Amino acid sequence: MTESSDDFAGDPDSFGRLWTPHRLVYIKGENKPTHDGPGDDCPFCAAPGRSDEDGLIVGRGESVYAVLNLYPYNSGHLMTVPYRHVADYPELTETETLELAQFTQKAMQVIRSVMAPHGFNLGINQGPVAGAGIAAHLHQHVVPRWGGDTNFMPVVGQTRVLPQLLADARTELAAAWAK
Repeated sequence: MTESSDDFAGDPDSFGRLWTPHRLVYIKGENKPTHDGPGDDCPFCAAPGRSDEDGLIVGRGESVYAVLNLYPYNSGHLMTVPYRHVADYPELTETETLELAQFTQKAMQVIRSVMAPHGFNLGINQGPVAGAGIAAHLHQHVVPRWGGDTNFMPVVGQTRVLPQLLADARTELAAAWAK
């Protein structure tokens, strides 16, 4: 038997491989901002200063805006975010609380009109231990769900399968938001 480069790879197995090297930056936290205080280091403080397209913003209000999640669970995964850099839900003013609730309702209506989901997950993760990736700036997730949208990929492949590019989703959702 002659040696080939395949001999050094080990014995083949029945597992397929899905290589996603672009996710390594996210996994390693490279260039991950600390998000401790307000400013450009916080992506939720920086986004409103960009164009809607560059910031993935779908709608703007007086004290709250709606933005697509850069690392979505599903297509159309929006977040409603106060402009003010505040970490804890009880720290919101009455005006911010009301507009956050109204934006969450509108986000659901807009996503329904564009994507026809079967349901939603809504949530605010308070603190890193509760799953908040950016704990220093409050944000509420609005995640559309479809029957059968969870499969083996996130569990086995540590990968989410998203059928639509963020820019395309933003364009469709922003158009519906403006109506």
